[in-house]
Amino acid sequence: MSTRSRQLTDRLKAFNDELTAFVANLSQDQWKAICSEQWPVGVTARHIGAGHYAIQELVEMIVNHNQLPPFTEKEVREAANAHARDHAGCSKQEVLDILEKNSSALIDFVSRLNDFDLAQKAYLGLAGRKLTAQEFVEQVVLESGGEHLQSMKAAVGS
Repeated sequence: MSTRSRQLTDRLKAFNDELTAFVANLSQDQWKAICSEQWPVGVTARHIGAGHYAIQELVEMIVNHNQLPPFTEKEVREAANAHARDHAGCSKQEVLDILEKNSSALIDFVSRLNDFDLAQKAYLGLAGRKLTAQEFVEQVVLESGGEHLQSMKAAVGS
């Protein structure tokens, strides 16, 4: 494993450990608290696990020099809101299982990337620029996912 890959996987593991511990310790009332996204905390956690962690195919597209789909902010927001509606009744165990499964898959995938792979670029319309595979992972999981985690913490007062 390259140094960059190791550092990125370490950051992904640390983020997931923090998120998983947070979710595991939520009370039933906290699970239902509403975040700034206007979703319950539990649904927001599921969104990270099922959405943010499920980016392997997009990272592979970057690594393989393929064009990313032309996502718009509106499309992403609509898909996220549909996910929230469809999974409004998700359980804590379901979310913990998704976080474990999808984080493990993403971390395993990232651990196999080398420095050349991580440096490959593709244009992401949402960002308005080309991003490296590493930047894409950082923005989707660590930055955007991190914003969701902060929103969840604010919703429960922690």
